[in-house]
Parts: sequence; structure tokens; C-alpha cells
Amino acid sequence: MATTTRKPETNYQSNLLLGALTEAEKERWSAHLELVALRLGAVLAEPDETMAFVYFPTTAIVSLIYVMDTGASAEVAVVGNEGIVGIASFMGGGSATSRIVVQSAGHGFRLPAKVLKSEFERSGSVMHLLLRYTQALIAQMSQTAVCNRHHTVDQQLCRWLLLSLDRLRGHELDMTQELIGNMLGVRREGVTSAASKLKKSKLIRYARGKITVLDRAGLEARTCECYAVVKAEYDRLLLAPHSKD
Repeated sequence: MATTTRKPETNYQSNLLLGALTEAEKERWSAHLELVALRLGAVLAEPDETMAFVYFPTTAIVSLIYVMDTGASAEVAVVGNEGIVGIASFMGGGSATSRIVVQSAGHGFRLPAKVLKSEFERSGSVMHLLLRYTQALIAQMSQTAVCNRHHTVDQQLCRWLLLSLDRLRGHELDMTQELIGNMLGVRREGVTSAASKLKKSKLIRYARGKITVLDRAGLEARTCECYAVVKAEYDRLLLAPHSKD
């Protein structure tokens, strides 16, 4: 699952939510936060499973995946350095509703779920910060559902690439077409065709499971409106200045 690593110089600013905490809150949390390595493909939780820890990714990307009884699956949201994995711990549900899988390997901070729940109930500023993030996450889930129903695989792939890039440093993604197909809930052949079109247009380079974005502006011009809607909501709720309680 997650591998504990020796903690380097702590930089909570590498996760947007941790960076938004007050100094007093950071001081209280520091004794419980632990830097961990998040391995590619690691499953952090299964549906109906209560998470002992929540995760604040810094360089990793985590996918929330809905799995059908047939085994078919589709990604409903991605979480990176803007967010937290494990909202059920403070929203009252207790258990995860999706399979939570590391999509892109990296690092993140983990915190005992019971500590986060206590902080959520103790601090008005923490509560409002996490609720704003949850609203942004719900907006992403809703837009993903619309996109998967009404837009082409080409547009979905562009949206997925852009959302992933927003949560990474650099322009490269380690991801096979089969895994992308599982994320989007489409056949591998559909992803292959869509990726070939983007490659031919010189928007991406793809080789040996590594996707390099060559023209981000070109991707933004080619995707549907869903990416802009999701990005605007995250910016509005998390990047705009908010008063401390």
C-alpha cells in the first residue's frame, strides 16, 4: 500500500490543503503527519472499507474508481496535490464508496483518520476548507459523469490528461493505454485510436507507457468544456482568498 519514508525537510506547501492551514493547525498536525511513498497501482481502499488514514498527495496522483458487479470500472475523480483522499472520514459516511488506487507514483502525507475527524470538529477554518474541497470534488465527479456520457473518447482523453497534468510537476505521465481505458471506462482500442490522433497532431508523444504532453494549449483547444468547468470550480473554491474563522 503506502511505504513510510524517512521524512525530509517538511514542506506542507506541496499540498494545497496542508499549505492553507494556519500555523497553529500545522503545529498540531505535525506530530501526526507522516510522509509516505505511494506506489503505482497501490490500492489505498476498497469500496465499503473504512480508511485508517487519509492522504494528502504531494507528487502522486490517486484515482477514485467505481467498480461494477461485472468487474467493469471507470474513474470518477482524480486527486493530487490540490486535495485529500478519504473524505468519508469527516463527512460522516465512514467508509469509502470507490476503489482508491494510486494512478501516478509519488509521495504524500498521511494522517490518522481519527485525527482529521477531531480537527474537522474542532476548527471552523479546517471544516470550511475541507467542505470547499469536497464541493470541488463533487463538481469534478458530476462533470466526469456528463463527459463520459456526451463527449467523444478523444475529448475525454484530453480532459483526463489535462486534469492529471494539473496535479503533477512536469509534462510526463507513466500510464499504459489499457490503464487509461480502465480509467475512462472505454475499450483499449478506443484509447489507442484517440491517442494516435493526438500523437499525429503533435499534441503528445507516446512510447513504452510514457505519455509526454508537447502542446498543452493544443490539448485545451481540443478538449470539451468539462475541463474548464472543473478547473474553474477548483480555482474558485480553493485558490480564491477566504477569510479565516
